[in-house]
Amino acid sequence: MAGKDDNVVAALSYLLAPLTSVVIYLMYKEKGKKLVLFHAMQSMIFGVMVVILMIPVCILTFLLSLTGIGCIISLIILVVIGVVGLAVMLFLMYKAYSGEKFKIPIIGDMAEKHTG
Repeated sequence: MAGKDDNVVAALSYLLAPLTSVVIYLMYKEKGKKLVLFHAMQSMIFGVMVVILMIPVCILTFLLSLTGIGCIISLIILVVIGVVGLAVMLFLMYKAYSGEKFKIPIIGDMAEKHTG
């Protein structure tokens, strides 16, 4: 069972994912804290996927900036992805702080596979 400090660290791994998750994962790998490692890995994978998703949307926004409606639509998509990503991360922070091992479909299984 994880202590309260471990729960805080697990929650913080989502804060600036994937950056904080990499640091926390490397710091806790030797300590064998399974809950912290799981949340750090899940955060890392989720954060990278959000960044990968944002790149083409940002490029599309740039390319469509010459047209009024195209720019507005792509900016709306960019904002929606950002808000949904933030909401998911806040939810995952809450679950990690509560000491729960909440798995995002597919990503959670990948994280669990890599952390044992």
